[in-house]
Amino acid sequence: MRPAKDASATPTTRLFLVIENRMLREAMTALFRKLSEFSIADSTRYSETASDCDILLADQASAAAFPSNFIGDLLRFAPGRKVILFGMDDDAEIFLQAVRSGVSGYLLAEASADDVIAAVRKVSKGEAVCPPLLCHHLFQFVARTTREGSMILNQRLCVKLGLTARQQQLVAFLARGFTNKEIAESMGLSEFTVKNHVHRIMRQLNADSRYAAVQTVCDHNLPATI
Repeated sequence: MRPAKDASATPTTRLFLVIENRMLREAMTALFRKLSEFSIADSTRYSETASDCDILLADQASAAAFPSNFIGDLLRFAPGRKVILFGMDDDAEIFLQAVRSGVSGYLLAEASADDVIAAVRKVSKGEAVCPPLLCHHLFQFVARTTREGSMILNQRLCVKLGLTARQQQLVAFLARGFTNKEIAESMGLSEFTVKNHVHRIMRQLNADSRYAAVQTVCDHNLPATI
């Protein structure tokens, strides 16, 4: 006769692992299976769907292959589910886009296995995890976005920066972290046209990223202090 199942047992956190490298995937799967607080819903190289789970844990290679709306859709259709990305680059633009998509954890390539486990535990409790420096970038971004409001630029500034009226609109979307696809849909343009506009704006402003371009515009459009 089987022993009765303990109804009072603490429920486990169900994980869905999406990891490109097979050795790393198998190692992470084995590691979490040793911990009674976790259970593995699935462990795969790549997937455009996620089986029933509490937390989706994906490495950089897999996350880069996700469709642009994958994480947003995953979270929208499964309220309460969380996403953690690990092995990521120390890149403010990529980080801000990940935050905008809804991730709860963002760990750099230097994170250890213990760091990943700790992050999963924190996220499962409703906390968010990210490197301190990138958290600072997030604070700056939110502050700038709040201060610049609707990002309506005056004509004098446009002439000074060499921005056309169309580019003004586009910078406003960049300031909100929109992807090229989202900007294209909002402005009624092709994604290719938006991409060209973004590159021209970056070149005109001597910026090496979209994030830097927004910073340049904000620096010219806003007072240096609050």
